[in-house]
Amino acid sequence: MVNEPIIESLLDTDLYKFTMLQVVLHQFPQAYGQYAFRCRNDDQTQYPLTQIKEELEEQLDFLCALKFKADELEFLRTLRFIKSDFVDYLELFQLKRRFIEVSVDEQNRLAIQIHGPLVQAMFFEIFVLSIVNELFFRRLSTPAILEEGEKRLQKKIALLQEIEIIQDKKTPFLVSDFGTRRRFSRKWHKHVVQSLHQASPRIVKGTSNLGLARELGIIPIGTMAHEFMQAFQALDVRLRNFQKAALESWVQEYRGDLGIALTDVVGMDAFLRDFDLYFAKLFDGLRHDSGDPYEWGEKAITHYKELRINPETKMLTFSDGLDIQSAYALHQHFKGRIRTSFGIGTNLTNDMGLEPLQIVLKLISCNGQSVAKISDSAGKTMCSDETFLAYLRQVFSVEEK
Repeated sequence: MVNEPIIESLLDTDLYKFTMLQVVLHQFPQAYGQYAFRCRNDDQTQYPLTQIKEELEEQLDFLCALKFKADELEFLRTLRFIKSDFVDYLELFQLKRRFIEVSVDEQNRLAIQIHGPLVQAMFFEIFVLSIVNELFFRRLSTPAILEEGEKRLQKKIALLQEIEIIQDKKTPFLVSDFGTRRRFSRKWHKHVVQSLHQASPRIVKGTSNLGLARELGIIPIGTMAHEFMQAFQALDVRLRNFQKAALESWVQEYRGDLGIALTDVVGMDAFLRDFDLYFAKLFDGLRHDSGDPYEWGEKAITHYKELRINPETKMLTFSDGLDIQSAYALHQHFKGRIRTSFGIGTNLTNDMGLEPLQIVLKLISCNGQSVAKISDSAGKTMCSDETFLAYLRQVFSVEEK
């Protein structure tokens, strides 16, 4: 039914929303953020996203009525890196409707703006993106589409089972679901993750979705996202030092837990200049989210070697536009030289034979100051302030792609 809530639990989001929110609450609770929505393939969608505006408004009303239930809070307390005072805060938590606005912009595109305290604004993203996806694809869903999706899912299962038979236990191929934000529907998401995990439990061990991890008894996966690093561009540090400040903040909060650092907020080369011996020893590994993954991985290995750290003790997590075949090819390439793991999103949770939406909801300012991500992939850079973007490129010696 159209008028039923798509999001029924505040755990139905990615783990890194909780881990980032905990740092924000403990270290800069007064920070204020602005987020903006973009559909990167707006011109190619099957119908205009503006057609779901009214339904989206209704779903946001449902979302902002939700609170954490007692059993959900107890589950959070079982995660050793989640602190008790943060769970106490979540017991009182509720998203506020006044912080999010839906409209149609001058170019007749769906516009979503979030303005509010970062402890509120940061938590909207995954919910909103999954709602937009489900509302959009609900109108395109037919028995034939679901049948095609099931056929593709069974092919993935067969491929994973083939790999599981031949894989080396010393260098395992590890895949996690990273597909909450781009999923076809909540129901389909659960079906996919449950089917893949049951069919190949030694490979598909985790999910970024905390609700599914709890429900299916699998490992919740996640550390930080770009917005966490970006926020430090506007906090009380020199811009040149924002990456080091963000990494240090994370280290102080988690003391060795959740040790995968995201590298592409201003590009891999600029990241590695800041990722010195101190951080390289403290963090377990790195996450790739843009640019050529082979080139990125080789740079990471070279960097560890230059620091006299054995790369085989570190982990590279790849999460940019992967499918099982491309993930396995990367695993084989780096096998025996560095540990690898893979987060696969759209290709797991929205592979139905339809063109997926390329939607994002990104932090564009913090405390009234512009922030930006300079991606290693053309087209992924997002900033509303070209002057600040040019300055950021200059400070970190990043050429425009």
